[in-house]
Amino acid sequence: MIAARFILAALLLAAAPAMAETKLSFGTDWLAEAEHGGFYQAVAMGFYKKHGLDVTIRMGGPGTNAPQMVAAGVTDLQMTSGSFGALNMVQQDVPVLAVAAYFQKDPQVLISHPGTGNDSLAEMKGKPIMISAGARSGYWLFLKAKFGFSDTQIKPYNFSMAPFLADKSAIQQGFISSEPFQIERQSGEKPLVHLLADNGYANYSNLVLATRKMVTEKPEIVRAFIEASTEGWYSYLYGDPAPGNALIRAANKDMTQETIDNSIKVMKQYGIADSGDSLTLGLGAMSEARWKSFYDTMTEAGLYKPGLDWHRAFTLDFVNVKYGMEMKPK
Repeated sequence: MIAARFILAALLLAAAPAMAETKLSFGTDWLAEAEHGGFYQAVAMGFYKKHGLDVTIRMGGPGTNAPQMVAAGVTDLQMTSGSFGALNMVQQDVPVLAVAAYFQKDPQVLISHPGTGNDSLAEMKGKPIMISAGARSGYWLFLKAKFGFSDTQIKPYNFSMAPFLADKSAIQQGFISSEPFQIERQSGEKPLVHLLADNGYANYSNLVLATRKMVTEKPEIVRAFIEASTEGWYSYLYGDPAPGNALIRAANKDMTQETIDNSIKVMKQYGIADSGDSLTLGLGAMSEARWKSFYDTMTEAGLYKPGLDWHRAFTLDFVNVKYGMEMKPK
């Protein structure tokens, strides 16, 4: 009789409908690219579904205000390119915070031509540099504080490489995994690349933002997303990235496989995603000391006022637990 009851219970369980997955929208800060690969890989490989989530990636683009997307409820979770987004939310008293950082190094670079006397950031002091409007209140403040750059050096950057290619004395901004490759492909010349992160710039990148309400009321959903995304990034970087790449190219028709392959190679070469704390704590790692260092630097540069409660910009509740590290080859 007892055995029959167990059999009946098993049959009823098997016949029961599967529990509905929680729908989530996740926004990126730009058009689909390899720098978002781990998130697309998590969709393609079913990692989100494994964690009970039905995630839709909402692709960003020019003009995307990433922190405002999640603050306004347009997305449930949102990627932003740097620590500024979370600290600015604190400054504006908006309850949005970072829950993971998938890039330990900001991929921001300055690019120069070889043999022109611009072999280091220090040598660029006083020389014209093409940067975007958004950079003025971002990494430019770091360059002013550390290397003595001034606003008189600023030349507008309209995301075209033509001015740089036409002028051997030119210096422009870029991402280490993108513009240097495009410049070399178009000109045949390998440019000099100056990674700000290797020159004291402590900005996190590829941060995941959530509202404080979501972190407080639905921590299990946030944790599920972070765990699945972490699996996605380990799989993308150290496994076969083809499934994620297929989704990237489907979303962004202008993206080429050649560009994707180069971006993955460069991200690994420079430890953009996996270096520093992530080597021992797992991808997505953050630290209080790193946040304080960045806040102190940018406060000294005049971006933030002393006394800002920078602790409100992030939580370590979902990271630093070595999750997924077994997926990384020994």
